[in-house]
Amino acid sequence: MTTLLESYAKVAGEDVIDHLRQLSVPLKGMKVLHINSTRIGGGVAEILTKLVPLQQELGLDVKWEVILGRSDFYQCTKYFHNALQGSHVEIPQNLLKVYEQTNNDFADEFREMLEEADFVFIHDPQPAAVLKFCPNRKGRWIWRCHIDGSHPNRQVWKYLRDFVSEYDASIFSLAVFSQALSHPQYLIPPSIDPLSDKNKSISAKEVRAVFPDFDLDPDRPIILQVSRFDKFKDPIGVIQSYKLTKRFIPTLQLVLAGGEATDDPEGEAVLKEVRGAASGDPDIHVLLLPADAHTTINALQRASDIVLQKSIKEGFGLTVTEAMWKSKPVIGGNTGGIRLQVIDHHTGFLVNTPEGAALRIRYLLHHRNKLKEMGKKARDFVRENFLLTRQLREHLTLMVGLIHGAEDRIVLG
Repeated sequence: MTTLLESYAKVAGEDVIDHLRQLSVPLKGMKVLHINSTRIGGGVAEILTKLVPLQQELGLDVKWEVILGRSDFYQCTKYFHNALQGSHVEIPQNLLKVYEQTNNDFADEFREMLEEADFVFIHDPQPAAVLKFCPNRKGRWIWRCHIDGSHPNRQVWKYLRDFVSEYDASIFSLAVFSQALSHPQYLIPPSIDPLSDKNKSISAKEVRAVFPDFDLDPDRPIILQVSRFDKFKDPIGVIQSYKLTKRFIPTLQLVLAGGEATDDPEGEAVLKEVRGAASGDPDIHVLLLPADAHTTINALQRASDIVLQKSIKEGFGLTVTEAMWKSKPVIGGNTGGIRLQVIDHHTGFLVNTPEGAALRIRYLLHHRNKLKEMGKKARDFVRENFLLTRQLREHLTLMVGLIHGAEDRIVLG
């Protein structure tokens, strides 16, 4: 039977897998715990779905737990999310009390596991306060921020910093996202899983199936954005870009495909606004997909001519990398982690406005050779920089580094 690591060797190379095995030697048997706020929906859950079993196969004792709360807990953490991305919000004290109590309850439920773990990775603000309620912790705790926190609301960040500053280290996706903290900070961009249902190679028949399934015309150009229905993903701006382009390319079709995340209470309102903006145009297809529609998203990305991710704020944007892996040029918002993936004029285009996006869509649809050239560069760029094996390597390196501290020389097995 082929192991998970052997399967990745076929994509990333044998030398990459050998390096992972070597790095993991000093970590064998260590207890590692990942905590986030949802098992399905959103990029963090997608990453952990494969990162955890890969760490297990390398000999680490890894578990993944999810913090759960009432609706007011998720309302509070959504405020955190928006505030870290720069929105002006004032969070009522009663919601902050709910937030802290939910973290306290989680600590009580999993106390033995939390305090005995050698490494605890806390993902994003939702479980950030758990550390406060684990005074007898044994291991090292790392706060992993997946959000664009380059210009946070200062009042909200000050509140969260009281919890985060007690960690042993923190991880950000880009240097501009990091904040002034007394502990070591690491830069680890996210990655995609090339073997997942969303990214693996699929048959031409599976790709063709999305056309009748969603009433799409295979003989007309398609632009696509895949993301949660979130105001920071700017779906309304995507519709504006489409309408501007359609004046010149009347055959154009737009697909806005997204799902719901259990920890996002604003999604329904944004979806309603998107449907309102799309009403009356049969060539705008707004798709609310189930959380497990991975093959469908894969096929939609492959069926599209151009993929957009016109975010206003973006920690990284896994859908950008997913599309690039499928040799699609991406027109992305000139913000956050998208700048790390879309190399302007090479793997796609960075834009600031709906007008800018419309201009780039027209250019690529009228220059098909350039579209294909950018798509090829995009796939090569992902292979070199944004596969899961690279993120796993950097996680292992971080853990080995924290174990050995300021030692001048570290010997691996």
